[in-house]
Amino acid sequence: MGITGTYLRETESGLAAVQQNLTYRKELFAGSIVDIVSQVISIREKVIVFIHEMRDAESGEVASICEITAVHMDRRIRKAVPFPNRIVDAVKAMLE
Repeated sequence: MGITGTYLRETESGLAAVQQNLTYRKELFAGSIVDIVSQVISIREKVIVFIHEMRDAESGEVASICEITAVHMDRRIRKAVPFPNRIVDAVKAMLE
């Protein structure tokens, strides 16, 4: 979708988490193998929402879900700024 380390460095941009909701569904134990599955939920002018699911790799059961709302920031002026159109378009294409 274009939000790479290179993009963040070259544009002096960043993402600031402004809300994070964490839900625990299943206990995991030391030595458990886990899979993390991430998905973008939505994108607006300056805001992106995504989730990370931690799953037990053996059973496939969801152990926890973290939903994050982040704001696209210009690190030079320390303010929220719109995402470039190419990123918004790429995310919207993924969502379709």
